[in-house]
Amino acid sequence: MRICVVQTKSIKGDIQGNIEIHKKFIEQAVAHDANVIIFPELSLTGYEPSLAKALATDQEDGRFQPFQTLSNTHQLTIGVGVPTKSHAGIHISMILFQPQKERRTYSKKYLHADEEPFFVSGQNFPSLTIDKSNVAIAICYELSISEHAELAYQNGADFYIASVAKTASGVNNANKRLSDIARNYSMTVLMSNCVGPCEDFVGGGETAVWNPQGHQITQLNNTDEGLIIYDTDTEALFSTNTINHAY
Repeated sequence: MRICVVQTKSIKGDIQGNIEIHKKFIEQAVAHDANVIIFPELSLTGYEPSLAKALATDQEDGRFQPFQTLSNTHQLTIGVGVPTKSHAGIHISMILFQPQKERRTYSKKYLHADEEPFFVSGQNFPSLTIDKSNVAIAICYELSISEHAELAYQNGADFYIASVAKTASGVNNANKRLSDIARNYSMTVLMSNCVGPCEDFVGGGETAVWNPQGHQITQLNNTDEGLIIYDTDTEALFSTNTINHAY
């Protein structure tokens, strides 16, 4: 299996513009035979909590059909970040597109205190089966909650992917924690982070992969968009730090 984690610079509040950016990364991942591609937290809007209520949508949004089409065509699992709405309120969510399957939404269960004025917690826990492997998803702050990684392990996760929007200092803290998760549970861990302006900080990038011994085996820089593709069978890596977009 080939897992792709992406490092994006979102256009503030522009879902359609960000969909076009996502499609370019997906096309590159497909060219390298990726089986799953995961984007950063709230990648379709940028990490903009104060805009989330106005931008919130759901998994059936017609604008997302290109992701389902790409998933079906290329047998690719796609995870994109977007605020969603339910009867309970506004969630930080990842919408998952899988080939010929109904879309699924995972909403962040563990919120940082700064997020609580804008969002409510989700209650579902994502478990993805891809090529007979179990993939667990964490959204940003969740990676710091020991119960989250423990439940992923108990559910048989082979891979743990964190979709985040973190500052440079936040990345430093996350690096240690994700290394510990990899080592303690003997599973490969990947992180997808953003770069560029967010609501009140700058994304710190450094999207990365850790092996089951807890060693970081590759990392993007802290300024440029790019992606990493990790082959779980051969441990081969492909990465690029810059993709040019025509807006």
